[in-house]
Amino acid sequence: MQGDSTKLLHNSWFDSAWIPVLNQHNVMDYFSQKSNPFYDRTCNNEVIRMQRGDPAQLMNMTGIEYSLLHVQEPILYIVRKANRHSPDKVTPLANYYILGGVVYQCPDLFSIINSRLLSALHLVHTAYGEALSYARYDPNKGYYWDFLGEQSASEEGSTRAPSSGKAKASEEPNEFQRKRVDMLLSKLVKRYPPKAFKGKDDGKPLIAPVVEAKVTAERSAKMPAGGDMSSGASKENSTGSASVAAKRPFPVDGRLPDPKRKRT
Repeated sequence: MQGDSTKLLHNSWFDSAWIPVLNQHNVMDYFSQKSNPFYDRTCNNEVIRMQRGDPAQLMNMTGIEYSLLHVQEPILYIVRKANRHSPDKVTPLANYYILGGVVYQCPDLFSIINSRLLSALHLVHTAYGEALSYARYDPNKGYYWDFLGEQSASEEGSTRAPSSGKAKASEEPNEFQRKRVDMLLSKLVKRYPPKAFKGKDDGKPLIAPVVEAKVTAERSAKMPAGGDMSSGASKENSTGSASVAAKRPFPVDGRLPDPKRKRT
């Protein structure tokens, strides 16, 4: 099966005609098939193959070459791709393993670490999402965990009739409620401070400055033009007393009338 050369780590290749007769002597010929996407046609192995030369001449050539690195018949063969600079200096480029006649590319260290990290992050993200689904908040309890086992147990307990003592205990405020209310009240007091009233020596409160200024303005507005406030106040008191006296019953014989007695 031939796939895109840019995704060789996810590809594999095999030839079913070679699998029954595959061994360490013909495994390199099997790997050198034209349909194999892991084989580079410009390598030194292909040059010697076209010239029908001796494979031992690869030691004296420079460039890309393939060699059989490990054999475990009849199931496993490992082929190495390397860049030869001199007979003594070789730089490995990639490894391929043939398992049961199927060719795979061995992943490099970067691909292994990247895959493991992505798998670990995926599992951590899944676990965090599942744990977050159990988090609950209630004004009476605050933040708490509601797992499936506790939820089923609470549902079973709710079906039963609760005792009177437990019902009274649940109605009483807990420590979280008291602290929460105190915090809210302190915030409200800081945001909306109450008006301060000064007290006299006799215990009666004084009028606030704003109210006192308002009363003074009203009195000055009622003051008659060209006169003082005392004359206006005396007139007002005289008229008020006269009206009250007109409405108040006076005794005829020097005695106050009996309130229980009906008037004729």
